[in-house]
Amino acid sequence: MKKSLVTTAVVGALSFGSNAYSAEILNKDGTSFDVYGNLQFAFWSLQQPDGSGDVDASNEFGDNGSTLGFKGEHSVNDDLTAYFKYEFESDADEIKTGNGLDTGDQAYFGLKGNFGDGRVGSWDALIDDWVQDPVSNNEFFDVSDSNGAIQGISGVTTLGDTSTDREGDKFQYVSPSFSGFRIAAGFQFKGSSESENISDSDKAAFFGGAEYTTGPVRVAFVYDSLDNYDGDVTGRQNLDANGAAAGSFDAGDQFGLSVQYTVNDDLRLAVKLEQYNSGDDDFVADESRYALAARYHYGQGDIYGTYQFVDVGDTQFSNLAGGAADGSDDSFNEVVVGTTYEITPALYTYVEAAYYDREDDLGDGIAVGAAYLF
Repeated sequence: MKKSLVTTAVVGALSFGSNAYSAEILNKDGTSFDVYGNLQFAFWSLQQPDGSGDVDASNEFGDNGSTLGFKGEHSVNDDLTAYFKYEFESDADEIKTGNGLDTGDQAYFGLKGNFGDGRVGSWDALIDDWVQDPVSNNEFFDVSDSNGAIQGISGVTTLGDTSTDREGDKFQYVSPSFSGFRIAAGFQFKGSSESENISDSDKAAFFGGAEYTTGPVRVAFVYDSLDNYDGDVTGRQNLDANGAAAGSFDAGDQFGLSVQYTVNDDLRLAVKLEQYNSGDDDFVADESRYALAARYHYGQGDIYGTYQFVDVGDTQFSNLAGGAADGSDDSFNEVVVGTTYEITPALYTYVEAAYYDREDDLGDGIAVGAAYLF
């Protein structure tokens, strides 16, 4: 489930270009401050491990990414604006017994103007925004992507909790558009004393991309060095053939290309090529993804779907969840389909289904949910 704010503010899902709902608290002397968010509930049935080695249907009603956010900006002069965003999430279905807004989502501030846009903080990876979202930014299910490639398509864990920190400690610059062309460049910094740094020195991992828009066509390319995932993994779950700690690990790198074509106001098509190149294929395999997506707005909502072919290379040792690696390649066909229905401009429902082509139908399921935007 990838949620920036309900598929980047639903009716962006419903009509490609909606306005996010928010309550304007202040708008005076060039300074504005807004509060916004959503409540999301869903029922889902998934094929999941049952704890005894079998895979069975698992049913649950719960929160699907409810968010409360704050944003604001201040006009420094005609050419320069300072801005910020701060988002939190909670398990709204059990808010009485939960911990309130117990999970952060995005938090950053920056400056924008004729020079472009520069920011610092925590937000979605560039490859997520520019390459993955155009083909799969749905309500509950998504096709897989290579952001978790250092964990492996079948669940290998090489870097512990650091594998979840793709969004934090970042600096990024995005240029203004020059005849439809713009570039982005940034880095994720991990200091030597930070607990998630698996090396003993300061590290800065570069990422960057380029985007070109002409008429109804948008093309984007992104590269991420993943350098912050290289280092000493002694004592973590990265074992050699004899079960000993593997020591150093090279995460490799990641890149992707997406092409979007807006046929008309109601129909949008997208394709994606995404590649993870392992730097240590003894433990983590190369992964290639090829996806095709379509979204059609029928008036009261959207009908959408994504097909993705995933090709996973070979790895040598048996640290893949669910079975031993045998050195052979594997591949999967993934399909996600869904539809939304707008009850009011602020309230909508949806139904989604997913097929992941895994052994014992692992991960396959259906979800029914609703979201209210405010």
